[in-house]
Amino acid sequence: MANLRRLLVPGKVVVVYGARRVGKTTLVEHLLADCGGDPLSVSGEDIAARGYLESESIAKLKAFVGSHDLLVVDEAQHVKGIGLNLKLLTDHVPDLRIVATGSSSFGLARDSSAPLAGRRSTLNMYPLSQMEISGVEEPHETAGNLEMRLIYGSYPEVVTTDDNEERQRHLRDLVSSYLFKDILEFEGIRKSDKLVRLLQLLAFQIGNEVSLSELGSQLGMSKNTVDRYLDLLEQVFVIYRRPGFSRNLRKEISKSHRYYFFDNGIRNAVINNFNLLDLRDDVGALWENYLMAERLKRQEYLGVSTDSYFWRTYDQKEIDLVEEREGRLYGYEMKWGPKTAGPPRAWTEAYPDASFQVVNRDNYLEFVSR
Repeated sequence: MANLRRLLVPGKVVVVYGARRVGKTTLVEHLLADCGGDPLSVSGEDIAARGYLESESIAKLKAFVGSHDLLVVDEAQHVKGIGLNLKLLTDHVPDLRIVATGSSSFGLARDSSAPLAGRRSTLNMYPLSQMEISGVEEPHETAGNLEMRLIYGSYPEVVTTDDNEERQRHLRDLVSSYLFKDILEFEGIRKSDKLVRLLQLLAFQIGNEVSLSELGSQLGMSKNTVDRYLDLLEQVFVIYRRPGFSRNLRKEISKSHRYYFFDNGIRNAVINNFNLLDLRDDVGALWENYLMAERLKRQEYLGVSTDSYFWRTYDQKEIDLVEEREGRLYGYEMKWGPKTAGPPRAWTEAYPDASFQVVNRDNYLEFVSR
C-alpha cells in the first residue's frame, strides 16, 4: 500500500500486475477507503465502462470521469486500447490520478507500454510475503507456521484460514478455474491440460536446469511451443525463470534457465501433493522454491534493484542464487538442514570479492523479511 500511495500522483498511471486472487481488488478497496477525495472505481469486465474507456474520445472520457480526482480500473486487461485512452486522460485531465490493475502482463503491458511511455509506474503484486505477514504474526507463530507455508503457500485465502482441507480446496480451485484464465481468453489456447502437464514437469525440476527439448519430447510439443507456453505462464505470474551467471570461466553454464513457482501452494496443487514434510522426499526443493519467491518479493517491495541468477559449472559446482547489486556479487546457498558449507573453490577463485552465505532455518527470516 505504501508503494502505491507513493507512486499515485496526477499525470501518472500506476499499473498493478499480479496473479488472480492475490488481493489486487482488496488493495484497491483499501486505497479507496483511505484516499479521501472523490474516487471513481470501475471494472474492465463491465461492458458499460468499456464503452467509455475504449472510445478514444476526449469528450467521452472527460464526461466519464467528471469531477472525480482518482480513477481505478480493475481488470484493465479487458479494455481494448486501454493505454491510449489512459494517455488521453492524463493529457487532458491533468489533476486526475489513475490506477489500473491486471491479472496478466501480456494484454495490459502490450496495450499500455508504448502509449504511456514516461507516464506509467509499475507495481507487481504477489501472494502475501513473509515480510508482510511478520507485521501481524508473533515470532513463535512464524516458526509454527513455516511447514504450512512450505506446503500451502501464502495466497491470502490460504493464510487466513486454519483448515487444511479448505486450503487444499482453494488451491485446487485456483489451478482448475483461475490460473490459466487469461491465457485461455487472450492467447487462443483452447485447453489447459498441456499447461498443467508442463507445470507438473517443472515442479519436479526445482533447482535444476530445464531443457526445452526434453520438455517438448515429454509433452509431444515442439521446443518453440514449450518456450511460448513458459513465457505465457510467466506473464500470468505462475512461474519465473533464473538464468545462469557467467563472467570469467569457460566451464560456467550460462545458457540454461531454472524455473521456480511464485507460490509453493500452487506448485503442490499442480502435483496434488499436500503431504506433511516428514512424508515427503522433496523438502529441499520446497525450501529452495519458498526462499527464492520470498526473496523476490522482498527485493521488489523494498525497491532493491537486483539481477538474480544461479551459478553452476559443468563439473557440478553450484550456488543456488547469485545476486548482483550495485556492482557487487552475493552468493546464497539454500539448506533445509542445519549444515553449513563454504563456497565452491571455483567461485572464490573466479570472484574473490563476492560474498557467500548459507540460508537455513536459523537465519532465513533475515534473508526474506528484513
